[in-house]
Amino acid sequence: DVQLQASGGGMVQAGGSLRLSCVGSGFNLNDYAIGWFRQAPGKEREGVACISSSDGSTYSVEGRFTISSDNAKNTVYLQMNSLKPEDTAVYYCAAVPYYRLGYRLIPPTGADFRSWGQGTLVTVSS
Repeated sequence: DVQLQASGGGMVQAGGSLRLSCVGSGFNLNDYAIGWFRQAPGKEREGVACISSSDGSTYSVEGRFTISSDNAKNTVYLQMNSLKPEDTAVYYCAAVPYYRLGYRLIPPTGADFRSWGQGTLVTVSS
């Protein structure tokens, strides 16, 4: 079965950086799209970025954030730079078979993703 483990969160000062990791098991990244989402207290879940390793497609709503993958490690990363207090949230990674997106990332939504990790907390202080 598809399993996802998110890690790398923590507390940083505004302007700092973090790299989140999502390690997958039970599936091949080439067959799936992986997305990063976040949810702040009292706010709706928000899509951040997604990637398809099979065709190299990426999508990000934040220019400060970059998504990438290492297929040999079955891992997807979210590099977050120039962090702001409003970036504070629990960050989740999620997976969906790429064919269910029609082999495109323009743009996926949280409802599209079928498997979710447990999340990692990012706190950015002012």
